[in-house]
Amino acid sequence: MRQVYLDNGATSFPKAPGVAESISDYILNVGSNVNRGAYSSSYKAENTVYETRELICQLFSFNKPENVVFTKNVTESLNVLIKGLVKENDHVIVSSMEHNAVMRPLNALGNKIEYTKVQCNVLGELDIKDFENSIKPNTKAVVMTHASNVCGTILDLEEVGRICKEKGISFIVDSAQSAGFLDIGFNQLNADAIGFTGHKGLLGPQGIGGFIINDKLVEKMDTFIEGGTGSLSDSEFQPDYMPDKFESGTLNIPGLFGLNASLKYILKEGLDSIREKELHLLDQFMQGIYDMKNIEIIGKRSLLERTGIISLDFVNKDNGLISHELSKDFGIMTRCGMHCAPSAHKTLGTYPRGTVRFGFSHFNTFEEIKYTIDSVKRLASK
Repeated sequence: MRQVYLDNGATSFPKAPGVAESISDYILNVGSNVNRGAYSSSYKAENTVYETRELICQLFSFNKPENVVFTKNVTESLNVLIKGLVKENDHVIVSSMEHNAVMRPLNALGNKIEYTKVQCNVLGELDIKDFENSIKPNTKAVVMTHASNVCGTILDLEEVGRICKEKGISFIVDSAQSAGFLDIGFNQLNADAIGFTGHKGLLGPQGIGGFIINDKLVEKMDTFIEGGTGSLSDSEFQPDYMPDKFESGTLNIPGLFGLNASLKYILKEGLDSIREKELHLLDQFMQGIYDMKNIEIIGKRSLLERTGIISLDFVNKDNGLISHELSKDFGIMTRCGMHCAPSAHKTLGTYPRGTVRFGFSHFNTFEEIKYTIDSVKRLASK
């Protein structure tokens, strides 16, 4: 049976060319830890890790490699940023399109803090006036996704960042669904920190992510995890300089070697080229299903201000069963359900039944899209 992978919103596949070889090279030929050994293989690993910080800077138009912090994923990054910054009696603003990577850390803080969830419209769009009206005297931070992982809508974070800067509010961006697709400028967004993950649009392996952060926010934040850093080993206190302040324990060095290769591929291929291909695939798919009976496109139908993710609701059918049949009968891999974003589904009117999500990659082909359209048509017409 033909196999078509369309679950790139969950994790990218295939990975970028060179990722597997780079990981293998580290495991077979390097193997050393970083910041611990004074020998050649350790230096090689350290050089690759530092080069990866520089590549992240290039991707996000950021200018401080030492302020690139590596974690295992964007969820860990958001936990470090939220719990390191937000203190008792602080107020936080989020959108109604947030992933549980934002909502669960906030809810875990319980009654110590308060947050306002700015309601987006049924297309997933943020009303800037509603956002501005949500600001309180004790608003400490704004934490928002750059693009919805359910319907692909891109939020107007440039305007959010401008207001945050004007009012002195820390602005934290979740780029899980936008990094590797959008050209993201740290200063252009007026961000104080941007969390990223390696295994989605950055086309790297699972288990590696991180965040970039400005000096102003570094000074405001407490550490989240403390431990060995390979630096100041004569002291039992965590270093306060970067990136050691937030990087305790051994990093996922094989993952960093893989991310190094995937970032080089993205920067060589060009974000414009990647985005154009994904949107062309999405356009072909949307045109093919636009007039199908019993199918509703969730969110925006226009290609403007959206990523290569689209969710469908198969009206009067079980979306979970549709996703299962796409896989079982046609070899098409999608993601069904709540997508770890129940608030977004409530906003889009798809709670609790969820949707069938199709996530396209520039590695997909137009032949695969045509095959998927034909397969969806057969299921919808049953």
